Amino acid sequence: TIVPAALSHLVNVANGDARGLLNALELAVETTPVDASGAIAITLTVAEESIQQRAVLYDKEGDAHFDTISAFIKSIRGSDPDAALYWLARMVYAGENPRFIFRRLVILASEDIGLADPHAVTVVTSCADAFDRIGMPEGRYPLAQATLYLATAPKSNSVMAFFDALAAVEQEREADVPNPMKDGNRDKKGFGHGAGYLYPHAYRDHWVTQQYLPSALQGQVFYQPAEQGYEATIRVQVYRRREAQLAALVENGGALPEVLTYSPDTLGQDRWIQRALGQAGAQLAYGRDRLFATLQPQRHHVILDINAGSGLLTWEALRHVPEGGVYAAVHQAQDAAALAEQVVQLPELSRPIIFQASLDQLDQALEQQDNGVCFDWIVGRNVLTQATDKPSIIQSWIKWLQPTGAIALVEAIPAQVQRLYHLLPQDALATVLYQTVVAAEEDIYQAVDNPMVNWDATDLKTAFVSTGLTVQLTVETRQTEVLITPRLFNHWFSTSPSAEKLTYRDRLSTVLGKADLKTVETAFKRHLLNQTVLWRSQLAFIRGDRIH
Repeated sequence: TIVPAALSHLVNVANGDARGLLNALELAVETTPVDASGAIAITLTVAEESIQQRAVLYDKEGDAHFDTISAFIKSIRGSDPDAALYWLARMVYAGENPRFIFRRLVILASEDIGLADPHAVTVVTSCADAFDRIGMPEGRYPLAQATLYLATAPKSNSVMAFFDALAAVEQEREADVPNPMKDGNRDKKGFGHGAGYLYPHAYRDHWVTQQYLPSALQGQVFYQPAEQGYEATIRVQVYRRREAQLAALVENGGALPEVLTYSPDTLGQDRWIQRALGQAGAQLAYGRDRLFATLQPQRHHVILDINAGSGLLTWEALRHVPEGGVYAAVHQAQDAAALAEQVVQLPELSRPIIFQASLDQLDQALEQQDNGVCFDWIVGRNVLTQATDKPSIIQSWIKWLQPTGAIALVEAIPAQVQRLYHLLPQDALATVLYQTVVAAEEDIYQAVDNPMVNWDATDLKTAFVSTGLTVQLTVETRQTEVLITPRLFNHWFSTSPSAEKLTYRDRLSTVLGKADLKTVETAFKRHLLNQTVLWRSQLAFIRGDRIH
């Protein structure tokens, strides 16, 4: 006779090995004396001794089962290989199904390790395949190997970002797929599906900034790379590309793939020019990278981003000076609020000091910091574009520099921006009308009283030299692909309600009648709307050092 607990123990421990179970049962019968009734009673104790393993208190349907697997998973998640092996041994000893254990390990490899070690899933599934080939008892080797690999692997739960995206889908319901992201194989001609899509492989590093999310979710962040293992190597790349896209989005309000930020209280006589100065996020990223390549700041340096805006230079500065400090001056209250919201994710001691101040208020704002701060670097992007008295502004910065400090700026030069008439085929308009458009547009850039366009790179260098700084200047002309969207087109050909913020149409209307103006607009629409064009811009990278 055999009691149910003994039979269950023998079956569980044998784990499908019939020969092992029969050998254990035979040993139990041969070593157990007959009782008074003439029966050989196989108890749990006898079964344990005969199969040379003791029964662990373990019910596959009860608390012990769930508590033990929980302890096992938590030990691996906590990177404790010793505890993980112990709880694994408990389960194997109790006859737990190894395939159940492997199933939980595969889940853990994605949930708790993920991109910190992308090979974790491969290792576990390979060990599971090996177990299926060799079975028990040798299958315990790949089971232990998988456990140790996961327990000692770097950890990241960044894949949980998927559930944030899932929550967004549940809340937002059905958001329309942006037109450039739609399948252009079926309805491109009739509905413009796929129009404006930029093929990443056609660009440097096989990446180009474009917005892939629905309009309602522009700027939404789900994925937060961990600082462990492989994921740490892609963390900076993910953040830098995201920052460039965010800068393009924020500084343009989502309308264009490129735009610079200007305060609303500037003169803005040619507001439409501001839409043409920068380039897409790729251009913004290039300017950032090129600027910091000339700086090469040390880890303990202190940096002032003098026109932080969306934070493009601020975040890069933080990466370069983890033992120093970063100050971010923003001109608009909404920019300050946006940056403040983003920095709360950083450790308190690693956060930049954010304050709101225009160029005229900078001295007062820095004095209010009341910590005797001096900067190793003052950096900025498109800071002096509309400044009337550039030397005075530069001079006011110098007192905030260390004796060996320097100023480094990247400035788009409005006078050298892409001309719209160059985008039109010359035969798109009658010769006289085309020449009239050319003359009207060139007049915009010849306005000597407009501080946005009445200077070039040489003037910028002269302003720096006049302050006594040692100056290095590099000027680069770049071309970037830009999609002429309906919104961008409307910026050019709408009528401004303000006499101080003239559009391209407003400028043309001073020399063209209504009929000719309509002809010009129709030509632009026919040849440019929803088309991707090469957009020319000129960037000046200038550095001024207090001492050479």
